[in-house]
Amino acid sequence: MTSLTLADYADQIAAAGRLLSTARRILFITGAGLSADSGLPTYRGVGGLYEGALTDIGLPIEQALSGAMFAHRPDITWHYLSQIESSCRGAHPNAGHFAIARLEALHGGVTVLTQNVDGFHLAAGSRNVIEMHGTLRRLRCIDCGRARHVDNYAGLAIPPDCPHCGGVLRPDVVLFGESLPDQAVHRFEQVLAAGPDLIISVGTGSAFPYIAGPVVWAIENGIPTIEINPGGTPLSERVSFRFRLRAAEALPALLDAAGYSLDSGRDAAG
Repeated sequence: MTSLTLADYADQIAAAGRLLSTARRILFITGAGLSADSGLPTYRGVGGLYEGALTDIGLPIEQALSGAMFAHRPDITWHYLSQIESSCRGAHPNAGHFAIARLEALHGGVTVLTQNVDGFHLAAGSRNVIEMHGTLRRLRCIDCGRARHVDNYAGLAIPPDCPHCGGVLRPDVVLFGESLPDQAVHRFEQVLAAGPDLIISVGTGSAFPYIAGPVVWAIENGIPTIEINPGGTPLSERVSFRFRLRAAEALPALLDAAGYSLDSGRDAAG
């Protein structure tokens, strides 16, 4: 299939930009495809790197990165968590992240629900962010509960010990087999209850029910939806606008079409 460009979507970008300029409450749902434009691999599961393959110790990655494994062999889980963090090290938010943050700064009514654990939305300046799978940047002691922020894992012993009680630290991420964090789920429920009037799915395959569900709800209730993803998803044929583009090119173009500019700093009417 021939790759499409922004020029091929000019009319649709203009129409979607008009939706963006008039929406009061905008919900972005973002996945690994957004951070792919920062040079990160598109992940499977928590951070990923392992597409359909066993790890170097012969375990499925779902087992190595599971809550059950961490409880019994934190060294194994930490080994792969540190590989994931290493793949993020040196990478930075891209134009897609900055476009979302800019829209929040100028518009106000923007919420981001992300599956990503890289912390790039916050680094780009977004504030109303729900990190549904947590973040690699916050370490929490499983014994005393104290938490600390780290920029990276360089210099850490793997697995690292808590400096306060000597217990085992773990990143504040959702491992396989664990429940989603109650606080994040509650915040997301509040956003949905408030009734977003535009939902934009960016770089996610919409495989999880809580990711696909809001988009399906919007479609069934006549609320506009936008999907930005170079590949297809189960919802691609149902959304209002589908852009088979990279997030780093599509999102700034949408902002420009809506009257917001990522570069000039001008405010927009609406």
